[in-house]
Amino acid sequence: MNELFQNLGIESWKPVLAALALPPVPLLLLVLVGARLIPWQRFFGWMLVLVSIVLLWLSGCAGLGDWMGRSLMSAPPPLSADRLAELKKTAAAGKPGVDVLMLGGGREAFAPEYGVASLSDPSLERLRYGVWLSRETGAPMMFSGGLGHASEPGTAEADVAAEIAQREFLRPMRWVETKSRDTRENAQYSAAMLRDLEVKQVVLVTHAWHMPRALRAFKDAAARDKAQWEIVPAPMGLGQSVERPLLRWIPSAEGTELVRAVLREKFAVLLGA
Repeated sequence: MNELFQNLGIESWKPVLAALALPPVPLLLLVLVGARLIPWQRFFGWMLVLVSIVLLWLSGCAGLGDWMGRSLMSAPPPLSADRLAELKKTAAAGKPGVDVLMLGGGREAFAPEYGVASLSDPSLERLRYGVWLSRETGAPMMFSGGLGHASEPGTAEADVAAEIAQREFLRPMRWVETKSRDTRENAQYSAAMLRDLEVKQVVLVTHAWHMPRALRAFKDAAARDKAQWEIVPAPMGLGQSVERPLLRWIPSAEGTELVRAVLREKFAVLLGA
């Protein structure tokens, strides 16, 4: 699919096409189609309207997003204490033996409260977990993220992350990859940077719903470059909000975002993006 977009010269349209394919747009269109059919096919028209409204409700529910994430994405489990101990031992050998690699998830071109560019919530969450892993294992850090297809011009995401890591977490970023625009390019450009380093294990940090696609992209990149490093998945964002179960079946901003994220990743995996 990426090759098709490249051949057609419409790579920059990927975010627009994704937004149109995800809820609520298709469901709103179905409501309109159902309403238009009512004068000619009353029963079928009303059924289409009602089903679309029910799906619109569910598409904003965090409960559905949780279920879809478990059922559709098959993300690996979080790193265990024993695995962390192994990584710490490898990192202690130096050269560097382990690299904590965080994938970007978006940035704010300008955050007025800080007076500079900042990271989106997903990117900040990944950065925080990556810093924690780096402290726990002693491994250096790398952040991969440039300007996405839909981003405004400005500072690359990885440079913003490096500044936040240094100033707010007091942990320097060893390497930054600033050219990538999507997950496949995250893998491509990161693999090129790591090619000449004696890295044994790459601890890949991203959200659980994004991990299957990220793992595939990095395994493909490693195979193309004949890289010898092992990819260790370190999914995060696996926790759930502490609230009554009923509330997770009432539409919310969190639910809408989660359902869209899982659907976007599933479509991307199926289409080979």
